This record gives sequence, structure tokens and C-alpha cells, in this order.
Amino acid sequence: MYGYYGGYGYYSSMIFLIPAIILTLIAQTKVNSAYAKYARVANRRGLTGAQAARMILDANGMSDVPVEMIGGKLSDHYDPRRRVMRLSSQVYSEPSVASVAIAAHEAGHAIQHSVGYSPLQIRNAIVPVVNLCSNASWPILIIGLFLGHSTMGDLVFNLGVLLFVATVVFQLITLPVEFNASRRALEQMEAMGIVYDNSEARGAKKVLSAAALTYVAALAMAVSNLIRILAMRGRRD
Repeated sequence: MYGYYGGYGYYSSMIFLIPAIILTLIAQTKVNSAYAKYARVANRRGLTGAQAARMILDANGMSDVPVEMIGGKLSDHYDPRRRVMRLSSQVYSEPSVASVAIAAHEAGHAIQHSVGYSPLQIRNAIVPVVNLCSNASWPILIIGLFLGHSTMGDLVFNLGVLLFVATVVFQLITLPVEFNASRRALEQMEAMGIVYDNSEARGAKKVLSAAALTYVAALAMAVSNLIRILAMRGRRD
């Protein structure tokens, strides 16, 4: 048994991850490609990401939510705990279609927070628990494997499985949150004239669609890992 889990069998179970890894690579390529393309396309109103975000926030009664610049590439996010939006330097300062799309997406999260969008509330509430479960699940699973097929080994392994399920649930809840934020972003941009015409609207949608695929890939990776874990459990039985 030790030979199976400590050697070939453990690593051969990586085959379950191959489709998710491929999807992740495709998603990352699409994000980089869409961002690179539309970061070079200036929006006709000459709005920076910061200005677009400010317009959407103010129009939705959130003039007290600051828009700050942070370092990093595509590190943009809305912090619901501090009620602040943070945009990467390029998105914050450049008047491109990509910049306003990304800024509008983060403003979409701010709107979700403001109106009490249930999936976002659930996701925010479980973040501390999910972080704990995610950090603990694999060490506990490995301990369960090395304890072997025994009462204690099965108990520890099953606990690891339950902890890992929390990660899958988190990724599942994240999908509607991100899709809804993008939908709100597109509605706000079109209603407020942040995107000037159909061409800019299509470009913004492509940027947001590519970003959404990364969350689909994250869910696929989590589910693939769970299948891998359950397959390992099956071999234990």
C-alpha cells in the first residue's frame, strides 16, 4: 500500500488534472491576448479605468467608495471589507477599452455589495473558512494515505476529503458572482455611454468573457482534484 501511494500510483492520478490544466492554459492565453489587444484600443471618450469606475460608483450611490491605484498587472479588485476599489496602474490610468471594461467589472462587484447580492454575501462569509480548509486539506489527506487502510487512516482521509469539498463549493459560488459582475459592468457601460459604440462594447465583452473563463478553469481544476482524490480513495477500498 505504501508503494502505491508513495510512488507511481500517487503521481499517475495526476492524469485526472490534464483536462483542467489544458483549460487553465487556454483561459490564461485568452485573457492575455484579449487584454493585450484591447489595451491598445483607445475608447473614444478618452476615459481611464479610474474615471469609468468613478462614474459608475457615483451613479449607483457609492461616491464614498474610493478608487485607488495598486501595483501589479491585472491585480484589480474590490475590497468589500474596506469598501475600496483598487485598480492596477495600467487600468487606473490608461484610456483603453480594456481598462474601462476591467474597471466596470470591479464596479459591478461594488454594486453587488451595495445591493446585498446573495452569492457575493455567501462567498465573502465563507472566505476565512475556505482558506483554512484549503490549507489543511492536502496535509490531512496525505497523512490519511500514510496511515493506510485502518479506522484512523480512513477517518483522517475522509476528513481531508470534506475539507477539500469546501474549495470546490467556493469555486462554484464564485462563478455566478463573476458572471453577474460582468453583466452589470456591460449594462452600466452601455447605459452611461462609457463604451461609445457597438465596436467598443464588443471589445469590452471579449475582455470580460476571457476573464470569466479563468473562473471556469479554476472550478474545473478544483473538481478534477476532487475526482483525483476520490479515485485515490477508491483504490484504498
